[in-house]
Amino acid sequence: MKNKQNILFIVLGGFFIANALLAEFLGVKLFSVERTLGFEPLNLKILGQDGLGFTMTTGVLLWPVVFVFTDILNEYYGQRGIRLLSFLTAGLIAYGFLMIYLAINVEPADFWVVMKQEQGVEDMSLAFNAVYGQGLRIIIGSLVAFLVSQFVDVYVFTKIRSITGEKRIWLRATGSTLVSQLIDSYVVLFIAFAGQLPTIYILAIGVVNYVYKFVVAIISTPAIYVVHYFIERYLGKEEAEKMAASVHRSE
Repeated sequence: MKNKQNILFIVLGGFFIANALLAEFLGVKLFSVERTLGFEPLNLKILGQDGLGFTMTTGVLLWPVVFVFTDILNEYYGQRGIRLLSFLTAGLIAYGFLMIYLAINVEPADFWVVMKQEQGVEDMSLAFNAVYGQGLRIIIGSLVAFLVSQFVDVYVFTKIRSITGEKRIWLRATGSTLVSQLIDSYVVLFIAFAGQLPTIYILAIGVVNYVYKFVVAIISTPAIYVVHYFIERYLGKEEAEKMAASVHRSE
């Protein structure tokens, strides 16, 4: 059974790390939620700021998966397991940004620079640098927000579980995600844009971002039960419950 638990940790941890890495690197693209759903962008007025709509980074498509796996890993492996994976993931993200920095600064092959001109890309090297060359403040903000939100999620999840016990999975999973995502929204925005954008505008953008994350967190709640179901099928219901109870009793 120990072997099954170790395999499960590797599989869950692998999905956790892969989605976090993809979310960071795909997040360079901004998309319109409204147009993606087939209607014109909203013209919202929040905190006195006009013209706001649901413009998101594509990283938000993957972060809900990260937080689902955060809660699953916390349930079965406790705070130590998720902290290990969080620090490992942050280190790998930093390593990934370093490799991208090196890739940007190597000299491109002449034929590669012009190979997509027929498709409207005049300079492949400039396009590559523009897409992947995120500002240092955005990188730092993203890393700090990731770690802070992970630790907040773990703390809130554990507190709720200590009150509710094994019941109400939805409450501790969704509740911890809603709290951590609120903090995540503002940590990354203030580190990345404080001093460059007015504070009131940053707060307004944060409200829009959090509304989106709030809705997605609620919609994602059933996924928690689906993953729990497959884990119980794999480990056995009794063994899975015993494993979760044991890890939280020892913390």
